[in-house]
Amino acid sequence: MQRLFSPFRLKGLHFKNRIVMPPLASFLLDRDGTVTDKAVEHYRMRAAGGPAMIIMEACAVSREGIVSFHQARIDEDRFVEGLSKIVRVVKAEGAIPAVQIHHGGRQTSVKVIGRRPLAPSPLPCPAIRGEVEALTVSGIRELVQKFGDAAVRVREAGFELLELHGAHGYLINQFLSPYSNIRQDAYGGDLEGRTRFAREVLQEVRRRLGPDFPVSFKISAQEFVSNGLTLEESIAALKILIPEGIDMVQVSAGNDATPEWICQPMFMKKACLADSARAVKKAVNIPVMSVGRINDPFIAERIIAEEKADLVCIGRGLLADPEMPKKAEEGRFDDIRTCIACNTCMESIFKKGRVECLVNPTLGREQEMAILPARNPRKIMVVGGGPGGMDASWVAAQRGHRVDLYEKGPALGGQLIPGSATTYKKEMLSLIRFQSKQMRRYGVRVHLNREIQPEDVLSEKPDVVIVATGSLPAVPRLEGIEHEIVCPFSSVLDGKRPLPRETVVIGGGPTGCEVAFHLSEQGCPVTVVEMLPKAGKGLEAINKKVLFAKLAAKGVRFLTGCRPLRITAQGVWIKEAADKERFLPAGRVVLATGIRPNTALYDRIKDMGFEVYRIGDCLEPRTAKDAILEGARLGRIL
Repeated sequence: MQRLFSPFRLKGLHFKNRIVMPPLASFLLDRDGTVTDKAVEHYRMRAAGGPAMIIMEACAVSREGIVSFHQARIDEDRFVEGLSKIVRVVKAEGAIPAVQIHHGGRQTSVKVIGRRPLAPSPLPCPAIRGEVEALTVSGIRELVQKFGDAAVRVREAGFELLELHGAHGYLINQFLSPYSNIRQDAYGGDLEGRTRFAREVLQEVRRRLGPDFPVSFKISAQEFVSNGLTLEESIAALKILIPEGIDMVQVSAGNDATPEWICQPMFMKKACLADSARAVKKAVNIPVMSVGRINDPFIAERIIAEEKADLVCIGRGLLADPEMPKKAEEGRFDDIRTCIACNTCMESIFKKGRVECLVNPTLGREQEMAILPARNPRKIMVVGGGPGGMDASWVAAQRGHRVDLYEKGPALGGQLIPGSATTYKKEMLSLIRFQSKQMRRYGVRVHLNREIQPEDVLSEKPDVVIVATGSLPAVPRLEGIEHEIVCPFSSVLDGKRPLPRETVVIGGGPTGCEVAFHLSEQGCPVTVVEMLPKAGKGLEAINKKVLFAKLAAKGVRFLTGCRPLRITAQGVWIKEAADKERFLPAGRVVLATGIRPNTALYDRIKDMGFEVYRIGDCLEPRTAKDAILEGARLGRIL
């Protein structure tokens, strides 16, 4: 880690290492964009974890520039006081406080801003749709002024670096790209015209801040759309923009049509944009930051060592484990809670309006989920070694309880084990390793191959029993379900290479889609039968987009709106939407029709006088995130 933890200087700033937390939306702010205590604690914890610089999430420079309620704002003086609170805690923890400013342009909606979104051209956002209003020249000049006003507030709040968001399909990117800018005036056309808005913004920012204040620029070096920015054109744009006052560039990718390149899912390789950063670094004379699936300190070290970038941006990795930099510097690599790129953080923002994390249940709940010593240490029996049971165990043990965990199988992990069988989900295993390490660290006694019966609970006499026995397959009532060709999804996701048979998967939810992908990778022809009109319900949007593209490339066939009728030794009869029966030949039929709670033990001991709790799928079949959160909360309150 010698290079990753070497110092770096930019103008008057001293970076104690090469790790930067890039701007990541938390939406832990009030509905009007004012800073909350939750937001302050969120940034304090990340700064305390050891990165050199924290760049606060994008602050809108104008009311119509916000992209969602609870977004940070910097368009009025009243926001300065709250922003300064974040500055103070970040500096107090030894990190450089920075902030990103932006305008959403067309990438918002009437529902959010109360008017038609502004854009360079009358082209709607491909993700949100809806009419937009093309900016007039006077409107452009007004926005340039607002960027300058925001820059002044950045300095007044005490931030020590300003980053302009010129990426990800927001307004500056919309002007830069021919994909979104079809203007024929001085702000469109060739690259000189398309960079004019960004140049004027930079000139105004520099005029207001002076030459010595550090300014970074974030660019989508590649948009991965037809007629979008390419790496070569982005480098040419940067050569035009840098003389206007850019001190450093953050090299990202993607726009509103290619979000998988903005928040890369687990399908994509780690450090997938590092080569783009290297190309930019070779072409420009200012420092470069690399971003994109850098969730491992060893990968970050290699990026710096190979001179692909001067600094590395670790975003979701610091959501998953705020202390990653500190742990890496101290050599405690097994203690790092690794981001698995499941994109739960993104999904929660869009669905719940706040950030959450599958592997780190304390994200966004830092204050309420502090771990405090137990007032009255007790003997706790945990039954089930899945993600919920493991989290409850080590948290309770850390607080001082005596904890014994019993798992009926030969290994810990529960549904995370079959859940990590597909090639793109192998990183789920890192969560099992982390939880196992925490249990060893805090003295949880683990008993494998022990299926607990009520008499075992009576003999152990625990003060508390936590039942985390998970779930069982929900087997549909189908004629022929007993045929040998029928198997549960877990038997396919068991780590063994499946025989290359023509397969029908019954159930097109997340599990059915994963099974289909796994089998198709092994050369099996696969047909998925789903009763709903669309398959993939419950999959996170970005992962779903990438997964379905891969399934299509593998030739996986989806039959939606279809109901299985009966199974024979040769295949499956289904009923299609028009009540027409159809036979699907198959050598294997996989049931991915859901799960049901395994409550057998709980039902037998709940009236035996013990203090007993249920968590995870044993309570109600849901996700690993729900199980971990329940386990984490229970471990803290016992």
